[in-house]
Amino acid sequence: MRRRRVVILGAAGRDFHDFNVVFRDDPAIEVVAFTATQIPFIEHRTYPADLAGPLYPAGIAIHPEDDLEVLIRDLAADEVVFAYSDVTHEHVMHLASRSLAAGADFTLLGPDRTMLRSRQPVISVCAVRTGCGKSGIVRYAARVLREQGVRAAVIRHPMPYGDLSAQRCQRFETLADLDRQHCTVEEREEYEPLLRGGTPVFSGVDTAAVLAQAEQAGEVLLWDGGNNDLPFLDAGLEIVVVDPHRPGHETSFHPGEANLRRADLIVVNKVDSASPENIRAVEESARRLNPRAAVIRLASAISVEGSEAIRGQRVLAVEDGPTLTHGGMAYGAATLAARRFGAAELVDPRPHAVGSIAAAFRDFPHLGHVLPALGYSPHQLRELREAIEAAPCDLVLVGTPVDLGALLGLRRPTLRVRYEVEEGPGAPLRARLAACARETSGGATP
Repeated sequence: MRRRRVVILGAAGRDFHDFNVVFRDDPAIEVVAFTATQIPFIEHRTYPADLAGPLYPAGIAIHPEDDLEVLIRDLAADEVVFAYSDVTHEHVMHLASRSLAAGADFTLLGPDRTMLRSRQPVISVCAVRTGCGKSGIVRYAARVLREQGVRAAVIRHPMPYGDLSAQRCQRFETLADLDRQHCTVEEREEYEPLLRGGTPVFSGVDTAAVLAQAEQAGEVLLWDGGNNDLPFLDAGLEIVVVDPHRPGHETSFHPGEANLRRADLIVVNKVDSASPENIRAVEESARRLNPRAAVIRLASAISVEGSEAIRGQRVLAVEDGPTLTHGGMAYGAATLAARRFGAAELVDPRPHAVGSIAAAFRDFPHLGHVLPALGYSPHQLRELREAIEAAPCDLVLVGTPVDLGALLGLRRPTLRVRYEVEEGPGAPLRARLAACARETSGGATP
């Protein structure tokens, strides 16, 4: 009997997870190709045989998404499965239309079919867009649980942009692990602050293997979602973050809207830097779409050690890369800090960008006087360093959690912008997390 032939559309994350959980061992299905987008340097590679399993002795080729119609035709694909995040609903339906016109079915796998169950309590932190501030909330949750005497371990949405076999299951406990495992800037941004706070981080291509390791380390597991993806783990408490700097995005991006509708607790973040009108707008939207969820406000407090050095200076703002690119933001923490602490000017990095950094400005024309901290490869890191060193600035403000000045060996004066969660009266998130800790100590799930 002919196996049903499937193409999986992805970006080196959800696609590999869905394959491993749903398709890998199904003898009725043959996944004939992955496609890749969003992240550079993924296409024209192979999902290796040791990860793909015995039904795929040659592995599975990864192609550019632009080749979709050709792949459906040449590989006689019956079905196209969409498996990545942080795109508009319109984007998803255009891909559906392309697939249908080429003769294939188009499928979205539901979260219940793809989530893994843990023997430990799980709290997931997801969002409606990239750059809402999930990571700060994960750090805060780990700290609160630790203060309550509960060991937390973080499982981070995978970012396997290197050797996929080597990144099957990764454990990070020290900063030296980041060097040993050749982490990109994007990985370091997520892992470094957690490691400095004493929280171990687990990630990798094979979520089941990652989960098994993390269960040995944590009494409570914190799922730190990538982009605005749905959680890979079944969580007793689903926290979803919305961003009042982008009102309306909570209902217009996939799968962020699904996250919002699933949430147990909705966090309106960054209320210290957003307008009251935008805060009210996203709160009203959240309550309308998910009236059963609790809605709380959090601040994302910005601080800069040595902030007095910013006043009157020409500043280059270097911001989190994915937040600016497929996250769609035109500014970030460094820009806000430059304005708050009296910079004379934000320097335009575009005339000094080269290679893939210059290409990012062409691909994302909404970017202006900000530099995305893209570092998916050593070559791209060199191009990022060249762009920073060439910009005519007095000071570099780094708005990413990683120590970019040290990583790149920058010669320019550099200050780091830090941002941490702050709660208002009653500290409702702390109270909810403390309750989870007490339930865990008593053997219950959150």
